[in-house]
Amino acid sequence: MNQRRISLLSFSALLLLSASIGWAQATAPTTKPVMPPPTKEQAAIMAASSMVPTDAPSPKMDVRPYTKDGTPNSNFGKNDAGFMGAHQQFLKRKEKPIGVLFLGDSITAGWNGGGKKVWADHYAKLDAANFGIGGDRTEHVLWRIENGELDGIHPKVVVLMIGTNNIYRSAEDITKGVKTIVTQIHTKLPESKLLLLGIFPRGAGLNLKDGKPDAIRTKLQAVNAELAKLDDGKQTRYLEIWKQFLAEDGSLSKEIMPDYLHPNEKGYIIWADSMQPLLDEMLK
Repeated sequence: MNQRRISLLSFSALLLLSASIGWAQATAPTTKPVMPPPTKEQAAIMAASSMVPTDAPSPKMDVRPYTKDGTPNSNFGKNDAGFMGAHQQFLKRKEKPIGVLFLGDSITAGWNGGGKKVWADHYAKLDAANFGIGGDRTEHVLWRIENGELDGIHPKVVVLMIGTNNIYRSAEDITKGVKTIVTQIHTKLPESKLLLLGIFPRGAGLNLKDGKPDAIRTKLQAVNAELAKLDDGKQTRYLEIWKQFLAEDGSLSKEIMPDYLHPNEKGYIIWADSMQPLLDEMLK
């Protein structure tokens, strides 16, 4: 074998080796940064944030000790930037007429996402406004009300659904928080009607264990049973959209709520269709 051929083969081998190394680097699994456990001080702040009374106004706090890349979060313990930004947007939205106001957490905020087309078909003509913020608990909505979101507006109807993010609290606590919001809405908006929605079902199925029903759904149904008592036939109307989301066996399909909590477009269609008759009645 002559020298030229050897050189060419060596060069080809080098190219192949380089390509192999590049492929290996591209396909090597990426490792997530190791997050150190919270310090005692951080843990205390996180615990205090989660235990704010459900009926006490409180802004949402950023309680992530570390960022996604594992570095310390400089915003830890401060008011959540996304929450405060959305609040400011809502205050700005009040400069335009609001005929129907939707108030709540990420499920309400989702009208701007998976429910966007359904919103355009049903509510755009009503000068509807969406004041939903992901992750909000009852105390966060109370803070928003206390800080001006309902001041100076006159919607015909307020659609409220809140409480699922308080699920770690007792049914009595959750109910207390929602009732306090109801009182505040009527105080701030005495001429507006309130359409109070029961909390939607969540979780894949009944999850029966040892003959006992799913604890989360049982708690939510207990809350909804108490909220239903607030329906006075006039200023406050209650609507429960529960069975409409479920199959006959009680399971919740990913085709309606992919994460068993947040509706997709099909879910928002179910919500809109279930609510429309009562909403039409209240808008008269």
